[in-house]
Amino acid sequence: MRNAELAKLDGLIGEWKTTLSDAWFLEPPGTEVPAATTIERLGESFLVVRIEFGGGAHNSGMNLVIGRSDANDIYVALYEDERGVCRQYAMTFDGARWILNREDPDMYQRFIADVEKDRILGRWEASEDQGKTWRKDYDLTFERSRG
Repeated sequence: MRNAELAKLDGLIGEWKTTLSDAWFLEPPGTEVPAATTIERLGESFLVVRIEFGGGAHNSGMNLVIGRSDANDIYVALYEDERGVCRQYAMTFDGARWILNREDPDMYQRFIADVEKDRILGRWEASEDQGKTWRKDYDLTFERSRG
């Protein structure tokens, strides 16, 4: 039986042309890295987000598995990438705003995105002082290519 709360994320499902931009760590300033993102169901209770970055020295990828803790009435997301990084995020989604948040001993981090039918405008931010101040790591723009 399909998870009703996860069904609220159906608008994210599809294929997206993605661009990473305005990253403090990329040289020269203004560098944009193209990516392809696929968001699909995994069974009846999960979504999988796969982002494949391309372009010269910027070949990499990241994966996110989104599910629900029904007993706690919350979304949960697990993240991993080719560096061997594995992180857990609390997640909220109201149809227009998508937020991933983690408050771990090593760093606080969040993804904040405005969701439209065929476009998602998001940014990753980090805090090294337990959320007192935030710096933007980079912007992620998703344009629907199929879905």
